[in-house]
Amino acid sequence: MEAIITVKDLKRTFGNEKALDGIEFGVGRGEVFGLLGPSGSGKTTTIRILTGEFEPTEGTVEVLGYTHKDFSRSSYIKQLGILSDNSALYERLTVKDNLELFRKLYGTNKQSVRQVLEAVGLESHQDKRVSVLSKGMKQRILLCKAILHEPEVLFLDEPTSALDPITTDRIHDMLLRIKEQGTTVMLTTHDMDEATTLCDKVAFLDNGKILEQGHPETLRHSYKNNEIHITYNGGKTTSVTRSMENKPALERALFDSEVIDIRSDYPTLGEVFKKVTGKELV
Repeated sequence: MEAIITVKDLKRTFGNEKALDGIEFGVGRGEVFGLLGPSGSGKTTTIRILTGEFEPTEGTVEVLGYTHKDFSRSSYIKQLGILSDNSALYERLTVKDNLELFRKLYGTNKQSVRQVLEAVGLESHQDKRVSVLSKGMKQRILLCKAILHEPEVLFLDEPTSALDPITTDRIHDMLLRIKEQGTTVMLTTHDMDEATTLCDKVAFLDNGKILEQGHPETLRHSYKNNEIHITYNGGKTTSVTRSMENKPALERALFDSEVIDIRSDYPTLGEVFKKVTGKELV
């Protein structure tokens, strides 16, 4: 698969503090790649380097064939869509006027505003001032702004942070459609369910270092235990190692009327993160 983003031995320091300490990863065309980690782990710093806001201290980064020295070029910037905590809208303008402003800036067709608003379910709100909209609506408009010009690469920094579940699901659906159209997406999140739903590959980032990376399901399989968990009526739970020695006990559990649930150990992505880093994501 063609590499769209390549990061090798990337380091970034702020004074004596190491924000990134030699991270490496690659993202192929049309993939969704997630940087997962708690606040302060280096996720946002990575995005800001790749979008040209910060310079790397050491290492090499390449996006769409451009190195970090070329990230300020308009030919590079026009191929990116960015949603970050620095993204903003003009509060006094309407939804439509905000998007029209950016549409003209990027030179996209007139139908693009209507199309992106329909995609996020906000076409009926296009004539409302941004100032009267909820946080969830504003977040969806910011996403519209980021994809209005059909970018080659979409960078999303905590795209659904603090949003309600319905809005989050709508944004997830939209991102999966964007992926199907061939856009490469890189996102940061501390939401492991979001990463499991969206990402083709993830990297666990902690204290500026990548401790593990791979496909979410592959990582889950890699860290599972060879145990069967049995739950009984009343809430009691026992764990039995899967082995020939325990075969009779497992067979009895299958036909025990007091047993209400039997499942193999299959950790969530969040549980894998805890096993790898020794930390819980909050």
